[in-house]
Amino acid sequence: MGNYVNRPKTRFNEQELMSQNVLPEATVGELIMWLLRRRQRLRVVGESMLPLLCPGEEVLVDIYAYSKASPKIGDVVVITHPIQKGLTIVKRITAISDRQTYFVVGDNPEASTDSRHWGTVKLASIIGRVTSKFN
Repeated sequence: MGNYVNRPKTRFNEQELMSQNVLPEATVGELIMWLLRRRQRLRVVGESMLPLLCPGEEVLVDIYAYSKASPKIGDVVVITHPIQKGLTIVKRITAISDRQTYFVVGDNPEASTDSRHWGTVKLASIIGRVTSKFN
């Protein structure tokens, strides 16, 4: 067993914040990415992602997040609704199958229609990863 030093954490990374139901506020860098059209800005409508995201809040979405890396469990993503094709929704990836399909659910299961209702989604249905709140 190696020696480990416990150091106090002074900053949380994005994954740690989202796992604690906290989404970082948009930084200057994120705003620049939005201005350069490397992020999309979307407004949350429903209550399926409470308490992380409230209706009316806006988020920035990295539409290039999965061009070089695969989605991970815990990622908050925007997907095309598998039944209502013109609708985009925000969900959290909770499982990944060996066939690279993704089980997504809302953080507020009572108010969420998700993979429990319509099954897994393919990578092609994932529009991008939510990176921050835009206020």
